[in-house]
Amino acid sequence: MKENQAIRVALLMSYLFLVTRGKDARTINQWENTSQIIIGRQVNKTITMEDGDVYDCIDANHQPAFNHPLLKDHKFQMKPSSFPIGLNTKSSFLHVVSEAHLSTIDCPTGMIPILRTSKLDQVALHNNIDQMSTKDMQQEEAGIKYFDNLYGVRATINVYEPKVNKDSKDLRQTGIQIDNGPKDQIDSIVFCYSVAPGLGGDRFDRFHIVWNDGVRNMSCVDLNCPGFVQVSRTIGLGGRVQLVSVYNGPQYVINILVFKDPKTNNWWLAYGEENTLIGYWPSSLFPRLKDKGDFSFWGGYVYGPTASSDSPQIGSGHFASEGYGKAAFMRNIQIVDNNNKLVTPNKYKVLIGTSDLTKYTVDGYEVDKNGMHMYYGGPCNLI
Repeated sequence: MKENQAIRVALLMSYLFLVTRGKDARTINQWENTSQIIIGRQVNKTITMEDGDVYDCIDANHQPAFNHPLLKDHKFQMKPSSFPIGLNTKSSFLHVVSEAHLSTIDCPTGMIPILRTSKLDQVALHNNIDQMSTKDMQQEEAGIKYFDNLYGVRATINVYEPKVNKDSKDLRQTGIQIDNGPKDQIDSIVFCYSVAPGLGGDRFDRFHIVWNDGVRNMSCVDLNCPGFVQVSRTIGLGGRVQLVSVYNGPQYVINILVFKDPKTNNWWLAYGEENTLIGYWPSSLFPRLKDKGDFSFWGGYVYGPTASSDSPQIGSGHFASEGYGKAAFMRNIQIVDNNNKLVTPNKYKVLIGTSDLTKYTVDGYEVDKNGMHMYYGGPCNLI
């Protein structure tokens, strides 16, 4: 089924995303080595964050994206030709929330930040990938599936940091995906925050972007290989999301928007209340997403060797029925139509649910002029 393949693509976010096809992993390894060489030669400034992450600032014109063969003659686009219509409309929300922030790095003008990964870290990472690819993986999800013509998607996402054991091999992810294509040839874009201690080395929420070219059988995470063109000199992909929500306490959100430029057909990524541009996927990367998307998913996933048997947290780890401040939520879920206008999704094209109602739930689903809204998550009784 198309939806099963689409969910599988999103579930294998970040490093796990590459495990689905052995050819992908080998291709990515080659590209990662190339990007490391580029970084080593072009570093303008190195910045160490308070949390220990190290970012290298490199010339934006020499970033890994332009090493992709399809982008050989690509013209660097600093901003979209236009934003979706209706973007500045403020939605009403009864509860007070604060905005979480992605890692902020002050690279010089004309530079972009790239998270540094040591060769030793890469060896350990790929060893973990190889081990996981040989085991029977389990998966669970909770959220909203949507089938329609899509030229963009957005949502306000409640940020929680799932509690995980330091030796866990499971991945927890919350975010949005947009796809197009038949089974086994799906072009996909995923943007999310995740916790994956067995792969990333820590138990923090980290923001990632992923894209997949289903026809050419290629995948990529963040700036680890050529493809995504970053324009922001201050946003660090792969970095921590801060602050995070507290059960029955302060609530934090991130606002995410992805939309297709109606003139260039490039897919732009923006975040925050001010819709700060991070960068874009050139349309030439995608045989099918070049035109439009036909499927989207908003929600949470868990994936790994114990994702079903041990039931890791989705969202806050509490059931959707607990409501605001206790269960995780997504609100202001909208799509961009073929007139480049933000609109409320057609409720008749929505599928709401979870992979296992005894472990994960969706509740409080509503549709109004500001979009769709829902609570989701679990399993509080198993933590």
